[in-house]
Amino acid sequence: MHATAHTRPAAVAGMFYPGSATALARDIRQMLAASAPPATTRGQRVKAIIAPHAGYIYSGPIAASVYAPLAKVGAGIRRVILLGPTHRVAVNGLALPAAGAFATPLGVVAVDQQAVAAIAHLPQVVVSDAAHAAEHSLEVQLPFLQTVLGDFGLLPLAVGRASPAQVAEVLECLWGGDETLFVISSDLSHYLPYDAARATDGETAGHIVALDAHIDHQQACGATPVNGLLLAARRHGLQAQLIDLRNSGDTAGDRSRVVGYGAFSFSEEDASAR
Repeated sequence: MHATAHTRPAAVAGMFYPGSATALARDIRQMLAASAPPATTRGQRVKAIIAPHAGYIYSGPIAASVYAPLAKVGAGIRRVILLGPTHRVAVNGLALPAAGAFATPLGVVAVDQQAVAAIAHLPQVVVSDAAHAAEHSLEVQLPFLQTVLGDFGLLPLAVGRASPAQVAEVLECLWGGDETLFVISSDLSHYLPYDAARATDGETAGHIVALDAHIDHQQACGATPVNGLLLAARRHGLQAQLIDLRNSGDTAGDRSRVVGYGAFSFSEEDASAR
């Protein structure tokens, strides 16, 4: 599984988010600045987040709420393990790209080849440029990560047909320390009326915060990587926090059929704070 030198170009710039670097940087800064700081517990370090992946006009403010706190600790995060569901290409397992880097209007992020090597032996890990070529669930997270973290290595995984346990096994191989952040890209319910979506998403959020790895694909399109993270989070004693929970009816959409968005962080206690 050796990556080639080619770069995966941005596929949804100009659609899901601005195609201009200047406009994109401005919009992200504005969304981050508008995020209310969460009531986080002192002495905790964020190890993982769940963020939505719709067009920024719909889900950007919700994603910003979980990215904004990372700006304070960004210098310590050197590696991002990014998992999201496949929307266009069917995949068995978790797909790495053959590409050696991913581009957005804000620049290029290199794929971490040491991380690739660390999971290459797992049977559920495959290589598929096709799975990544038009996939937006991973791409829309990158400009936020580039803004709050600066320089980092990326391991992007497009998650297809796999079990939560198979996802958790990949996360275990890459767990690392403070230098590693896991990002799970997932929206919540799809196309329910506003009040039904609020009820459904509220229940789903309760399961996520309780680290209950029984989320289904009607509750979250990224249910497989979400459940894999929840298994690993329980094993490592992480504490989950709901940061934001809204839907497209709250941001920029019709309330008759909405898509739900949640932002969650997962923290481990800092031993030095004991």
